[in-house]
Amino acid sequence: MKYEVIVVGGGHAGIEASHIAAFKGHKTLLITGNINNIGDMPCNPSIGGTAKGIIVREIDALGGLMGKIADISHFQIKMLNNSKGPAVRSLRAQADKMTYPQNMQETLKNTENLSILESLVEDLIIEDNTVKGVILEDGTKIMSDIVILTTGTYLKANILIGSENTEGGPHGERRVNYLSDNLKKYGLKIQRLKTGTPQRIKASSIDFSKMTIEKGDEEVWTFSCDNKASYNPNEQQNCYLIYTNENTHKIILDNLDKSAMYGGYVTGIGPRYCPSIEDKLVRFKDKERHQLFLEPESIHYDDYYLQGFSTSMPRDIQEKMVHSLNGLEKAIITKYAYAIEYDAIDPLQIYPSLESKVINNLYTAGQINGTSGYEEAAGQGLIAGINASLKLEKKEPLILKRNDAYIGVLIDDLVTKGTNEPYRMLTSRAEFRLILRHDNADLRLRQYAHEVGSITDLQYQNYINKMQKMKECEEFLKSTKLKITEGVKQIFERENKIVPSKSNSFFELLKRPEITIDFLSMFEAIPFEKEIKEEIEIYAKYEGYIKKTYKEVEKMEKLEEKRIPIDIDYKKIKNLASEARQKLEKIRPLSIGQAARISGVNPSDIAILSVYLKKEYNKNE
Repeated sequence: MKYEVIVVGGGHAGIEASHIAAFKGHKTLLITGNINNIGDMPCNPSIGGTAKGIIVREIDALGGLMGKIADISHFQIKMLNNSKGPAVRSLRAQADKMTYPQNMQETLKNTENLSILESLVEDLIIEDNTVKGVILEDGTKIMSDIVILTTGTYLKANILIGSENTEGGPHGERRVNYLSDNLKKYGLKIQRLKTGTPQRIKASSIDFSKMTIEKGDEEVWTFSCDNKASYNPNEQQNCYLIYTNENTHKIILDNLDKSAMYGGYVTGIGPRYCPSIEDKLVRFKDKERHQLFLEPESIHYDDYYLQGFSTSMPRDIQEKMVHSLNGLEKAIITKYAYAIEYDAIDPLQIYPSLESKVINNLYTAGQINGTSGYEEAAGQGLIAGINASLKLEKKEPLILKRNDAYIGVLIDDLVTKGTNEPYRMLTSRAEFRLILRHDNADLRLRQYAHEVGSITDLQYQNYINKMQKMKECEEFLKSTKLKITEGVKQIFERENKIVPSKSNSFFELLKRPEITIDFLSMFEAIPFEKEIKEEIEIYAKYEGYIKKTYKEVEKMEKLEEKRIPIDIDYKKIKNLASEARQKLEKIRPLSIGQAARISGVNPSDIAILSVYLKKEYNKNE
């Protein structure tokens, strides 16, 4: 049997890739080692977080599943950084570790054009440098036009606890033994990476009275712009905050040589921005304590996840470490922390479309590309699935720019800068983060989704309706004047706000930091939905900054418009610095803009390259 698309791996990347390819009408096969692990969350029981929550919103805007399933599977949700500016606000939900995968599996099983097979893929079928299908562990061959690899942490995976080194993937699942070696044989560069997970603690053994309660928000939220909130904010589960202490640190530092990482048992490189607790103590010696969170994993069983306490220490040391913490003196560990090593590819060998530069029609997404996190994986999976479909349809790929989405920043970083450690998305990585906000993900991306066919006509019409309502709301605020009468003055003074010196429009008044749209509603009803009003309020307050950002975007887009032929011979360009020539040859950027972001390529090299392109390829300009 032949398929149009085969997706290898049923994690968060594989889910989005297979679902969107099938949604777009292509005969798709998802191959996974364990069907019951589709949508599994082997590490933290959450969806979203700083920057990551915005990625989930973008996935939803583009037609993905993660946000929609999170909305019906969580038992706590909150807006992070809500007291700060809109550019850094992100949703984070505590997703139920049983309910979330079940809902994902049910969705995929009911997706038209999608079949699911339980097996392991150990090789590819390659003809004329083009992938033609996959070979299963039992030697069975399955043909397809396109293959998308979303293998997560399963490629030659090893579990490490102290000096113990056990072959296997998360939960002790079978690993994929030969695929990465075969990829290397076909010309892909393989690197070894590491990540880890902390202990799970039995709830009945925890003294919560010694901990600080972390509640969900009273305000209701959704990741999906298509969903209405379906939960009671008063019925959310609590999380708890605790800290490491002097005794904890002494136990760890006294036994540092026993950890897999510092004992020399780890060969892979771990994540810089989500380090193990022993790594934190070594790197941040001046910190007297580190915060930890106890998060319930499911309402169906009573394990708690000890967020921030990832380690590869032996079990007996982990017992001492956990028991040194406030409220966990009698804790029962139901699952010990471990590190996991796995193979990944060099992301410099993929195009921004996520198609391989080495093998035609082969796409990769998720941790195989060197990233860390469910959200980063899902975003890549969605783009790989969309672009695989577009290639089948003989259409141009969807390439999100750095000013379009965090997903665009993520992919551009991978294919332009590469990574030799698990890449995690941070708000600081996005130079245009003021326009890449939680609240406007659908405004940024729904038009793209409509053009590539990844959303329904109803979803697109709702987007059009929202745009119209926003326009009407802005016009209303600009045309509604507030006269400064004695009664108005009294209200301003009562609310401890500076009284305006003259009458002005609601829109102009919103530019003042202390004025909110709710405050202005005290003077005249503003007849629009909360979501619409909040969007216009943000625009009014940050209008000057937003316009300045778009001027920077225009400069970048002019450089992106200057395309570089894929077959350009950099050896023919005189006066390029040797490092620049090597990097350009290796990465083969598609535009001057991308070339300018490559480490080691200086402005002088860009100027030389630009002159050469104009002379050799644009002689009529």
